[in-house]
Amino acid sequence: MNMTGPKILFLTSIMILLCGCGKVDYTNPNGSSGPVTIFPDYKDVTIPCNIAPLNYHYATKGATKAVTTFSCNGKSERFKGLTIEWNLKRWKKFVSDAVGKTIQVTASVMIDGREVSDTWTIEVSPDKVDSYLTYRLIEPAYQMWDDIEIRERCVEDFSENAICDHQHTGNSCMNCHVHGQQRGDLSIFYIRGAHGGAILNRNGELRKLNLRNEDMISSTVYGELHPSGRFGVFSTNVIMPGIHAASPRRMEVYDSVSDLTVADFDNNRMLNPPHTARKDVFETFPCFSADGNHVYYCAADTVKVPEDVEKLKYSLMRVSFDSATGMLGEQIDTIWSAVEHDASVCHPKASPDGKWLMFTVSAFGTFPLNHRDCTLNMINLETGEINHLDGVKGDMSDTYHSWSSDSRWFVFASKRGDGQYGKPYFCHIDENGKASKPFVLPQRSASFYETFTRSFNIPDLGKESTGLTTRDAKAMYKAESEAFE
Repeated sequence: MNMTGPKILFLTSIMILLCGCGKVDYTNPNGSSGPVTIFPDYKDVTIPCNIAPLNYHYATKGATKAVTTFSCNGKSERFKGLTIEWNLKRWKKFVSDAVGKTIQVTASVMIDGREVSDTWTIEVSPDKVDSYLTYRLIEPAYQMWDDIEIRERCVEDFSENAICDHQHTGNSCMNCHVHGQQRGDLSIFYIRGAHGGAILNRNGELRKLNLRNEDMISSTVYGELHPSGRFGVFSTNVIMPGIHAASPRRMEVYDSVSDLTVADFDNNRMLNPPHTARKDVFETFPCFSADGNHVYYCAADTVKVPEDVEKLKYSLMRVSFDSATGMLGEQIDTIWSAVEHDASVCHPKASPDGKWLMFTVSAFGTFPLNHRDCTLNMINLETGEINHLDGVKGDMSDTYHSWSSDSRWFVFASKRGDGQYGKPYFCHIDENGKASKPFVLPQRSASFYETFTRSFNIPDLGKESTGLTTRDAKAMYKAESEAFE
């Protein structure tokens, strides 16, 4: 059988992925430390008072039985067995009595015939996290879209709804759903392909938009919605994926060209400022400041790609934004210098209170999901101080983050532990920028993450449900796109 190079490369990548899809190795950071191992690791975490039950199981080799007691405020709940799966009403009642307090957990586990004890705590914060989380479910290599969907999950329980999937959109690829200001009635996502377009949800009204004009190098790709809902700021990119022949990163994604553009949704116009569309600079990943008066984005001097991709390092930039006209200011300021830090940034996101700007840092590149050194950092916009969030770091890539509306929680996608599958982790952050230990999104089944074989891509928090379903996606897929000039 004669096989072309691309086919060989594709099949080889699939074989590599299949070899990595076994059960979790509980010696890695996915499982907890201490005398007994629990998975997922919910030891010594801070949780919002409205989160779903922290279901887990004991994963120490040789464990045969266990007794676990949760105690707080003079009340307790006792479980027998290696699996802890709470009744939802029972959990809600117990946690409601523990708000602002500490839950003490004691465990007695029989391991290889001997009794082993362990204790840990769960802090219950009175700060609620936004109730809804949207994400794209996709196979971890991001190479195929025959099993892809955007889903919305209520984090207060286990209810979940599909917003868009390949079955209702002609087997088309789709990009992730992004809320504006964490609002349920202001959001956008993309359906790609011949019948594709940007699906804008503004005040509950759906529109399908062709966000491109003749002056742009491509349709819009990465972006964010202005607080007013009238504008969106986007990058327009020619994206090139590549497979490393010999590297733990496996897949590299980079731009061959990229610019910034602004969409005026009221007037169906694309505004393409020349000073953020320079041929000698790559510009990408724009976002608005909390008040909508500035745009933050990433910029790098162009290099020859893919040959010099390891020299590709992005700085964090800021430019003013006119909320009346949609125009970007002429003066561009460097907030975080790639030269000074000898590193690269991507995915900036401003906290809703305007105090923090979180971003991802890696050694190089524009899309470092497979870079093990990929970590979250945060800058205090009032003082300029950098917070490296050392207590949040995992052993694999941490990226794609989103703020809760009160700026006290953030969620991010991490491949920590298994190195294959991105999962959504939550952290509490106090007024001084101190972040709590991350915990993974709770699931109804304690063994969910051992068997689920898709990545949670771009987790995004919202205060309310979008109310969108696959029926809406199907209707929008069939609709004509509005032209922009």
